[in-house]
Amino acid sequence: MIRIVKMTFDPDKINVFLKNFNENKEHIRNFDGVEKLELLNDKNTPNIFFTYSIWKSEEYLDQYRNSDLFKSVWSKTKPLFIEKAEAWSVDSMIKLD
Repeated sequence: MIRIVKMTFDPDKINVFLKNFNENKEHIRNFDGVEKLELLNDKNTPNIFFTYSIWKSEEYLDQYRNSDLFKSVWSKTKPLFIEKAEAWSVDSMIKLD
C-alpha cells in the first residue's frame, strides 16, 4: 500500500520541519511494516512537501499512526502548516521500471 501525504508549510518554518524530519526519518523508515520512505518537494512551490511511503499493509500504517513515534513527529509537524495536510492511501496498478 502506498501512502502519500501533502503538507503545506509556513515558508519561515520549513527549516524546523526539515530538522524534525531528518532527526526521525530513520526511525520512521525502520518502523515495522515500512518498505520505503521518501520526502518530496514541489518544484514550483517550495513550501509544499510530500511524503511517499510504501507499507506492507494498511494495518501496519494504522500501527504507526497509533505509535508514540508518530504522535511525537506529528505534534511537532502539524503546527508548522499553513494549510491542512492531505493524505491518500493508494494501491499501485501498473508499474514500469
